[in-house]
Amino acid sequence: MDLFAGAGGFSLAARRAGFDIRLAVEYDKAAASTYRRNLCEGHPSLRLIDKSIRELSPKSLAAELFDQERCDLLLGGPPCQGFSTHRLNGAGVDDERNDLIHVYFEFVQAFAPTAFLMENVPGMLWPRHAAALERFYTAAADSNYRLLNSVILDARDYGLPQRRKRVFILGVKNDLDLEGFSWPPRATHGNPQKCAKDEALARWVNCKGAFRAAAENDVNDVHMSHGAALIEAFKRTPPNGGSRADSGRVLPCHADHDGHKDVYGRIDPDQPAPTMTTACINPSKGRFVHPTLHHGITVRQAARIQTFPDTFIFEGGLMAAGKQVGNAVPVALGQILIEHLKPLLLAAGEAFTKNEAGDESAGSPAEIHKVEDVAA
Repeated sequence: MDLFAGAGGFSLAARRAGFDIRLAVEYDKAAASTYRRNLCEGHPSLRLIDKSIRELSPKSLAAELFDQERCDLLLGGPPCQGFSTHRLNGAGVDDERNDLIHVYFEFVQAFAPTAFLMENVPGMLWPRHAAALERFYTAAADSNYRLLNSVILDARDYGLPQRRKRVFILGVKNDLDLEGFSWPPRATHGNPQKCAKDEALARWVNCKGAFRAAAENDVNDVHMSHGAALIEAFKRTPPNGGSRADSGRVLPCHADHDGHKDVYGRIDPDQPAPTMTTACINPSKGRFVHPTLHHGITVRQAARIQTFPDTFIFEGGLMAAGKQVGNAVPVALGQILIEHLKPLLLAAGEAFTKNEAGDESAGSPAEIHKVEDVAA
């Protein structure tokens, strides 16, 4: 199941890793529409709930949806704005969105998955949010879950064409046999210096492929419309890089605050792309100008950087689609992480099945999978 599912990046990753999705929850109507179109059609066993997660009863849903099945894996990326590193000083500490990690855990308690994997921004590990995290960790321990390392992973270290750092928190049932299991999976790519020291590493992947031609009828092959002055600024920005200083884009506010230097900069296609944010189609919000053309990147180009397939259609219009792309867990990274977990979950499932069948050699319920922890 996938909570705060957004457009469905994590769900698509799980499906590609061989999992069936039974439940997804997403409040944003445009994102839910995207999810429904791309993931629900042809999969009648997948239920999408497009309501606020605060309005739902996890226990009632668990009893309704998992009466005959065990939940192997619970995914989710609670809204991260309250934890964002862009929030200055003490900003974000009391942001009500931070509380959603605890709502997430209420679903963990109700559905009792074999494992849960939660994604968020690195800022959630900052000291200012220690109280919120400590409450989460305590709840996990009290619910018989073992939390493995809360790690910050960079997508480019796993062969994705984007430098994107995110926290992944993995919790597993206390009684799972973790012998031979390591977390996180070992990085497969690195910068030239790392590759020179470790021949097993491949070099980071560039984002050049994101800028190949799109299909003629691709509704997401769209970018923002820019005024004449901004287009002229883009023309002054050198190909494959540059910044606001190169563009000559100087606003009155820059007299007091010089601002972020990479805004209005071009993406360098020979390097991994910058992080695709919720404003990734807006050149005023980051280095989101096309490498050579005089406009911002398209939704399709941003989606490719996030490793969505071209067949994946984002609903809701330009701005809504850009937000969905930026909020998503990159599909390829999600697949790598979930496939890494899959042998562990399969072994737990086999042991549980043997126990349910009355195989005495499988051990007691407490040794294999606590009966009270399985959603009934």
